[in-house]
Amino acid sequence: MVPKISIIIPCYNHGKYIKEAIQSVEKCGDKSLYEIVILNDGSTDTYTIQILQELSEKGYNVINQANKGLANARNNAIEKAKGKYILALDSDNKILPEYIYESIKILEEKPDIVMVYGDSEYFGDKTGRNNVGDFNLQKLMLGNYIDACAVFRKSVWETLGGYDENMPVMGLEDWDFWLNMCFNGYKVYYIPKVLFNYRILGNSMLANIKSTKPIELENYINNKYRKYLNNNYINEVLLEAGKNNKKLAFKFLIALYFPRILDFLFKKKIIKSPNIF
Repeated sequence: MVPKISIIIPCYNHGKYIKEAIQSVEKCGDKSLYEIVILNDGSTDTYTIQILQELSEKGYNVINQANKGLANARNNAIEKAKGKYILALDSDNKILPEYIYESIKILEEKPDIVMVYGDSEYFGDKTGRNNVGDFNLQKLMLGNYIDACAVFRKSVWETLGGYDENMPVMGLEDWDFWLNMCFNGYKVYYIPKVLFNYRILGNSMLANIKSTKPIELENYINNKYRKYLNNNYINEVLLEAGKNNKKLAFKFLIALYFPRILDFLFKKKIIKSPNIF
């Protein structure tokens, strides 16, 4: 039987965590709904190699390749996946069974929706809930707030050409993929529930990228989507508007660069609508 959803788990030297990730998936009672595809992206850690070998011997689908980076690993795993839908799970994170059931239900019932995402619960070096909130394209254009652990249609991945393997540094391929998706007119859906557990590690790849490569990544994204993300043009418009109408310029500034403030003011009933124009 062909599974509805493929859980793809790229792994690079995360052998001490990957069994937890797999166990979280297998808590789903209906085993016919999903398959697990593990891609070993050229791990060099002896323990990780041993764990992945054991998993392979137990019948898990483990694909081995030379290290080519996270975008390539996800793309190759998805290419081998049989499911109609894809759930991208990092090897150090965990999902809740509800994620499988609810995402499939939404994507089956709403053909115009191509991607589903939800909240997460932190564990590890930090605890607490990450409430990401309803979809907001302005907020996404300013920075990624939707984790890679989302569920999307494989057909859309095929149409868009998958994750961008040419990014200057790895770590925010998911952000690029979401932008590409939304700029092409596809719709996404937010489930206001904790659907996965996100492990916080002080030495994580994403933490290192944010501290060392922000300008390089920003320039790459801005150039790739300059039709939509021309920050210099927006700044020039604001400056020109401010010369004649400071109040209007201020509204532009808040709407474009601080959409969360609008959401907050609306929820506190300070303004009547998050649309201030």
